[in-house]
Amino acid sequence: MHWLFLIIAIPYLYHIIKLWKALEGNLPFRSGTVPRLFLSVIVACRNEQDNLPLLLSDLLAQEYEKDLFEVIIVNDHSADSTADVARSFTGQINIRVLANRGKGKKQALRTGVEVSRGAFLVTADADCRFGPHWLRTVASFAEEEHPAMSIHPVMIKAGSGFFSKFQELEFLSLQGITAGSAALGNPVLCNGANLGIEKEAWLGNSAAIHYEIASGDDIFMLHSLKSKKPGSVRWLESSDAAGVTPASAGLVSFLRQRGRWLSKAGYYSDSYTKLLAIVTFVTILTQILLFAGGFFYSPLFQVLGVIILLKSIPDFLILRNTTARYGKSDLMRWFLPSQLVYPLYVLCVIPFSFRKSEWAV
Repeated sequence: MHWLFLIIAIPYLYHIIKLWKALEGNLPFRSGTVPRLFLSVIVACRNEQDNLPLLLSDLLAQEYEKDLFEVIIVNDHSADSTADVARSFTGQINIRVLANRGKGKKQALRTGVEVSRGAFLVTADADCRFGPHWLRTVASFAEEEHPAMSIHPVMIKAGSGFFSKFQELEFLSLQGITAGSAALGNPVLCNGANLGIEKEAWLGNSAAIHYEIASGDDIFMLHSLKSKKPGSVRWLESSDAAGVTPASAGLVSFLRQRGRWLSKAGYYSDSYTKLLAIVTFVTILTQILLFAGGFFYSPLFQVLGVIILLKSIPDFLILRNTTARYGKSDLMRWFLPSQLVYPLYVLCVIPFSFRKSEWAV
């Protein structure tokens, strides 16, 4: 009778393998034209005096004509020299430094969007780094494919040791889900650290981003746009379009960030996102319950082993694809220990999702 627990793994197997198949068909974007699209790069930032010079240096190094993009830095009530650092780049690139007319990241983004001159916007985080072909690739994709929103790769720059490798693998699995679901025409995730969107689409869907919640603007915008304009959200598969963001420095900051992400799930309106979240959570919760129950009824440990194996099959396929795609295949040596730790990680994240103090940007 206890083997009936295995039925719980079937929906997870079905949906993740379906995403993997779509991911396998994701070919790199190759531009056939020289783009002339004017872009507005919007960076909402707070207390980023150390990171901002690196991002602005990357923008200075873009191999895209300087008169084809503007940079809008929106200072969200920083207590450091963020605004002064941004102003020091005035004259080197087409940059404007604005004070947030409201409070928080979402109001900062709106401040930047409303004054932007470009019909296509690119949002970036101040602590992200980009290669020299970033804007050219984004502009080419926008011109040729005409997406209302383009989702771009985001990579983690991590160090050595299990904790760092676990972060990279977990982030790459999310990247695989992001790309695979977009390839299916049913996107569920995106990352505002590196995202493209039509200005008209942003303004037309801005009411749906829940200004009363500190973060989550990117996912709420995605879900609203997806519901109003199906097929308009596209994944841009290109290493040239990728951004690199630093990994969390410590375990607590990592759990806080994931807790913030999880806390927004109750506000999601997209049914497919909810379905994937429920299927995943139920599968992981079953592992935790089987582990605990095994101490009272030892045959449950056997069921746990089989469920871990079944869940690992689609997880392995997704990660084998994404690690190979971004030259990170060596990370797969950490796959098995990460799979064993993952249920405990989820269990640790849950308490942080209920702490409203963790909802800050």
